Amino acid sequence: MLPSLKSKYQPHIIIVNGENAAAGRGITSAIANEFFNWGVHGITMGNHTWDNRDIFEFIDDEARLIRPANFPPGTPGRGYTVVKANGKQLAIVNLQGRTFLPAIDCPFRIGDEIVDELRRQHNCILVDFHAEATSEKIAMGYHMDGRASIVVGTHTHVQSNDDVILPGGTAYLTDAGMVGSREGILGMEREAVLYKFKTQLPSRFVVDEGKWQLHGLFAELDEATGAATKLEKIRMREGDWIMD
Repeated sequence: MLPSLKSKYQPHIIIVNGENAAAGRGITSAIANEFFNWGVHGITMGNHTWDNRDIFEFIDDEARLIRPANFPPGTPGRGYTVVKANGKQLAIVNLQGRTFLPAIDCPFRIGDEIVDELRRQHNCILVDFHAEATSEKIAMGYHMDGRASIVVGTHTHVQSNDDVILPGGTAYLTDAGMVGSREGILGMEREAVLYKFKTQLPSRFVVDEGKWQLHGLFAELDEATGAATKLEKIRMREGDWIMD
C-alpha cells in the first residue's frame, strides 16, 4: 500500500519501525533493502533488534537504520541519524523504555543528550520511543515537548487514539500501531497464542496470513521551528479501506 499512501500524502520523508519485519523477529539486510527500494528513508528498531543474527553483518555500515540509543555503550549500530530526501532533512532518534522491559540506560537522560546536540543543527527531529507502558510513553512526549518535532511510541502493536500536538509544538502519538494480519493476535496465529495463555506452556508463534491492517501516522512540520503543524493517524484494513 505504500505507493497509494505516497500518492495521497506526498511525503518528503518516510520512516518505518522494522524490528519485527523478519517474521516478527528482528530484521535482515534483504528486508531492509526491500524497504529502501520501496522509498523508505530510515528504519528504527527496538527490543527485538538482535533477534536475527543477520543484523550483525550490516548494522554498523547502514547509516539509515538505527537501534535504541540507550543500549549499553559499545553495542553495534547507532542510536540516531539524519536522513535527507527531496530537499528535506529529518533527524531520527530511537529510544527504548525500561518499564516491563529489560533494564538498560535511562531513555530520558540519553534522549536529552542526543536531542539537545541535534538541535544545534537540526530543527526537525523524530523520536521513536519503543516502550511497553503508556505512562512512560506519555511522559516522554511531555519531556520532549518543544524540542522534538514528533514523539511516537512503538512496540505494543495497537494504534492508540491520543494523537495530539502538545503545547510546545511536538506531535505525539502513544503507539503508531502495526502492519500485519488483523485476524491474528499481534500479528501471530491465534491458536498458538491462545494455547500459551491457557496452558502457560511453550508455544511456537507463527506469523498469521489473514487479512491485513496497516497503521501509521502522517505529520507536517514547520522547517523554520521544527514544530508540528498537522498530525493525522493512518488506519487501513484490507477490504474496507478506499483511497480518496
